[in-house]
Parts: sequence; structure tokens; C-alpha cells
Amino acid sequence: MKFNFTKMHGIGNDYVYVNCMEKELEKPEEISIAVSPRHFSVGSDGLIMICASDKADAKMRIFNADGSEAKMCGNGIRCVGKYIYDKGIVDKSKTEVTVDTLSGIKTLKLNVADGKVESVCVDMGKAILEPEKIPVLAPDIMISKPVMVDGKEYKLTAVSMGNPHAVCFVDDVDSLDLEKIGPDFENLSIFPDRVNTEFVRVIDDKTLQMRVWERGSGETFACGTGTCATVVAACLNGICKQDTDVTVHLIGGDLVIRYCSDGTVFMTGPAAIAYEGVYEYEYKD
Repeated sequence: MKFNFTKMHGIGNDYVYVNCMEKELEKPEEISIAVSPRHFSVGSDGLIMICASDKADAKMRIFNADGSEAKMCGNGIRCVGKYIYDKGIVDKSKTEVTVDTLSGIKTLKLNVADGKVESVCVDMGKAILEPEKIPVLAPDIMISKPVMVDGKEYKLTAVSMGNPHAVCFVDDVDSLDLEKIGPDFENLSIFPDRVNTEFVRVIDDKTLQMRVWERGSGETFACGTGTCATVVAACLNGICKQDTDVTVHLIGGDLVIRYCSDGTVFMTGPAAIAYEGVYEYEYKD
């Protein structure tokens, strides 16, 4: 079986994108595992299928590198917006589009230059703080709560942006050995669905630096929902202020996040095409 694909990334958070507007791929979990290895395949953080929707301009289905399906991806959805505009799936006069996800329908404002999308502002919806909705096993909203990980205490703030996040403020993110500690955070027993973990250094009240360990993918160059969760957590901890643009430095680049007083989060950042190709795959028995 052969299919065309487009390799895209949002500040280094890269996925293999497939146009499935007419027909979805069979066994996408299996294909995601096949295309993701960096040195033996296309190399990516996973697979994103761009599908038809009767509720929005397109539907996004996201599969992590381990084959698990994710509900939402902030960097991925910006690339979907670019794809459906640049490829003419939506009318070129339309610079506001909607994308259906497992976390609901998201509205995207496309910033276009010379007929191509350069950056996208996404209405990410409202941050979720209720423990049972994240989910996290906690008696009340989890803000800077001490948690023991591998014999060391960390203070975590739990936020969901359609997927669960644990935000940890530290003095130095560069020296962290995420390959060692990341899996321990991901599989903390208080997060029944596993968790994405953001390690954050405060530069000032409008600037943060972040590294992220994503469940199912490991450390990635960027995480859109994680960056949103980080700014929400920074506001909850009195580090940043609501209704103010906060720039977050990630390995792959910068995102600008605004956490509004009504609970809504807006994310703005670039989207880029790396290359296009054809992938040949033989399904396992």
C-alpha cells in the first residue's frame, strides 16, 4: 500500500500529514509506529490524518509515535490549518477555518502572506482545572502540589487543554535529563491516563523557557497544548498575568500564549512544510 504524505512541523514538533478527505488510512495506529522512527523511517512525533467533517472545514486525527491516539495537538492543528488553506481544501478567501478534534471544534485565524499561511492563531478553548476532567487523582484543583518522583520532591500544577499536563517550575531546564526522569513523570499513578510534563524556567512575567516530555512520544521540540498549559499554570501560580501575551521559548522556537480572564487560551505560532513524499507500507498480519 502506498500513500502520499507531507512532512510538516510547528517549531520542530513534526508529524507526517496525510490527506484523508476522501478515505481514511486503515490501521493508522500501526502506520504511525512505522513512520515515526528517526533513523529508520520518515521520522516524526507521529501521524496526523486530515479528514472530512460534517461539523467543520476538516477533522484532525492525531496518533503519537507509539500508536496511541491523542485528543489534541496545538502545533499539529496549526499545520492542519496551513495544509487545508495552501492545498485549496478551503476557499482561498477564507482566513478563518474550523477543525474538528477529539477535544471539540477549534477555530483558527490564518495569517497569510503571498498566498501561503505563515502563522496561525488558535482558539484553544478554555483551560480545564477540575481534577476529574484532567484527569488527576486530587481532592481539589492541583496548584503547586508536592509530588515525589524517583525519591525527589517536585511541585506540580495540573491543567488540561484537551489532554493532561503537569507543569513543573524549575531553576534550570537545560541540565535536566529528561530521558531519565521523563518516563517517571509520564507514568505517575495520580494521572490515570498518563500525563505530558512541562519543565519551566521563569525569565520574567512575560517570558518563559520550557522543555516538554510528551506521553507516547518522549521529549519533543515543542508542544502547543503544553505551552498553553504552562502559561495557565504560570498565571495560577502568580508568575504571569491573565489577558497578557506571554512568549514561551521552546527548543524548536517560540509560541505566544494569552490566557484570558474568561478561561479561554489563545496560541499563536508558525506552521511549515518540510517536504512531501510517498510512503510504501505493508500491513502486519
